[in-house]
Parts: sequence; structure tokens; C-alpha cells
Amino acid sequence: MIAWLRNRLSQDPGQLGLFEMVVSVPELRAPRDLHAPASTRRITDDLLAPPPPAAVPVVSLDSDAFLVTLRAHGLRGVERIVFTRNRRTMVSLSGGVLRVHEGFVSAPNHVQAAIAIFATSRNKAKRGAARDIIVAHPVPSRPPTRRPAVQHAEDEPMAARLTLLHAQLNLEHFSNALEPLDIQVSRRLARRLGHYTPRAHNGGSGEIVISRRHVRRDGWPEAIHTLLHEMVHQWQDETGRPVDHGAGFRAKCRAVGIEPAATRMLVAR
Repeated sequence: MIAWLRNRLSQDPGQLGLFEMVVSVPELRAPRDLHAPASTRRITDDLLAPPPPAAVPVVSLDSDAFLVTLRAHGLRGVERIVFTRNRRTMVSLSGGVLRVHEGFVSAPNHVQAAIAIFATSRNKAKRGAARDIIVAHPVPSRPPTRRPAVQHAEDEPMAARLTLLHAQLNLEHFSNALEPLDIQVSRRLARRLGHYTPRAHNGGSGEIVISRRHVRRDGWPEAIHTLLHEMVHQWQDETGRPVDHGAGFRAKCRAVGIEPAATRMLVAR
């Protein structure tokens, strides 16, 4: 079917002749700066991995009240607290402002006391012990807030065609086992050709988005390739596998007839 679709869609006017090149993307990691001065101390969660996050409690986020609580535990020299959802840097102090992950509002007293000790104490041993308590606390994780997808009116025919292709490819390559999806077309994707959002991060339903620029610039055969790439991620998600570009992903890509490249750069010949 892929060959039939490629032959049929290749008649689209203005389609470019393309080739593929794999581009490696370096992994970015947070700096480890626990030995920085007191004014810029940070705790990063990749130093000591905490247990899996607990369920998110319903807690009122009152920074002034939390500042009073930490002062009762001995916090000094902090004028203001800012709540964050940054799970990479959970606690940081700079210029009298203490930035704390909002999950610590509901933490036990001994964890909140450790935050006060870490931000205030000049004793290296005490700060180290406080750090261990802080990073061991399972910080609750909130699902990201997503704005409802609004499909541009001019892109609705393109999205409808991609949705139909999703149904056809699902039947041919996945035995119709994938959940039906209404494919979205994005005018914001500039560098990426498309992406898949797992169900856990999207209110229980997966989402595939394809770049409008990609379809218009590279043509429908390449759009089919990208759609299948994202459908393999959907298959990973719905079958309980990690959503990644590992060996399982590459094997499934070869099984459905596409190149198992994590990143493709398409250029005109």
C-alpha cells in the first residue's frame, strides 16, 4: 500500500525530489552545581534519583504562608518564595528568592525543615544531610497544562487527509489495533516534521501532530513516512512500551517499511 500511495501521491504538483540524512542530536543534561556558593545553590534530581512520583494532592499554593512555615523551621535571609514545576532543579536560592518545587508544600515537616537547613546552613555536613532528605522525597508530578488544539480553517483538508491515511495505515500495518486519531496539522513546527504526545501527557488520549510546512515543502510521500514514524510511537505507547527511538522502535519501523531514523533532514536535490 505504501508503494501505491507513493506512486499516486507523487503526481502532486511542485513536489521536490528528496533524500534523507540522519542527524545526531546531543543529549542535554543539567549542570551539577551542588558545590556552588550559597547564593546560587541548587539541587538537581539527576544526582540522587527519587522514588516514582506520588499522586498529586490538592494543595493551596500560598507562597507567603509557605515562607512563614519555613521560617518556623529556621529559614533566614529569604524575602520571597517562588513556586515552580521544574523537576530538574527542585530547590534553588538566589538574591533572597527561594525557588521551590510546588510539591514541597505538602511535604512532611522534616522535609520542609531540610529545605530551610539547606538554604540557610553554612555547615557542609548539615547541608549534605538536608540534600539527601530533599531529593529522596517523592515530588508529585502534575500533567502539563495544554491549550486546546485549534485547527486552522485552511489546514482542515490537509488534516482530514492525514486522518484518513492514519486509518488506512493502521489497518495495513498495525492490524487496526491502534486507537483512531484525528491528526492535527501545526503551523508552529519549524524544525520537527511531526511529534507524538503520549496518552499520559494528553488527558488519556494520544496525539499526532504533523508540520504543515513539512507537507507543503516535502510532499505527501514524505508526509506518509513521518506519519508512520509517529504511529510507531503510538504503537509503543498503547502496547506499554517505552516511547523512544531504541531497538524496539527501529525494528518496528523496518517492519512497516520506513527508515528507523530518529531525526531526518530533507533537502531538495
